[in-house]
This record gives sequence, C-alpha cells and structure tokens, in this order.
Amino acid sequence: MTTELTFDELAALMKSAAGLTVKPEDLAGRREATFADYGLDSLGLLGIVGELENRLGRSLPNDAERSKTPHDFLDLVNTVPTTGA
Repeated sequence: MTTELTFDELAALMKSAAGLTVKPEDLAGRREATFADYGLDSLGLLGIVGELENRLGRSLPNDAERSKTPHDFLDLVNTVPTTGA
C-alpha cells in the first residue's frame, strides 16, 4: 500500500472487509455519493478502519468510522501524520 490511501485501495478494502465490489473510478467520480449509496453500512466501514489500522500499525482518527463519503474518508485518513514508518 502506498503512503496515501487511494480509491483503488479503498475499493479493495470494501471488497475484502465488506464483500462489496465497487469500481475505483466510481468512488472517485461520484464525490457526493455516500458509503450507504454503495451498500456499505457503519459496521462495514468499521471493518475497513480496523483493517487499515492493522496494515498501518497505528490508529486512525475516531472520526474515520463516521465518514459519510469515500472522499471524506480519504481526505481524513490521508491527512493523518505517519509515525516512524
């Protein structure tokens, strides 16, 4: 995984954590679409947050699991400073 989470990686996480197949270009192109629009509920998003925390070896902000859209989620996750990577 790159330093910044991309729409490709988020789509892969949605598939692995919640079983949802979403095209990365759909995530990128539909700025106002919510996770619910893609069929992802709060439990699925919590699974994505947990998977990311395991991969990164650090906690994400508490607000990450309350993000409404993929764009908001990426903006939040990608602004968290890395520690000692």
